[in-house]
Amino acid sequence: MPRLPEPIARFAPLAACLGLAGCVATTPHWDAHFGEAVTTTAYQQRRDPNASVANADRPVDGLEGRTARETMDRYYRSFSEPPQPYSVFTIGVGTGSPGGGR
Repeated sequence: MPRLPEPIARFAPLAACLGLAGCVATTPHWDAHFGEAVTTTAYQQRRDPNASVANADRPVDGLEGRTARETMDRYYRSFSEPPQPYSVFTIGVGTGSPGGGR
């Protein structure tokens, strides 16, 4: 019986293991945990439905109204007036000196 060439003989067990790994049933494990991320997120969002009533005297973390409005206005304007593209190839070009405009 002829022998296999050295590289093939060396990697044949690895190829066999990889081939058999395709037969392993992982679906039951995935199915058992299906939807856990959605359930956890939904629970975190409704963990305390009365939080706004109980904490009425505490300030809310986040943006105040004027800043939020300006941010949203800038966001909506970006669709009608897209910002000019920024080229990384022009950094330091035209300064007249290799030191960055000194």
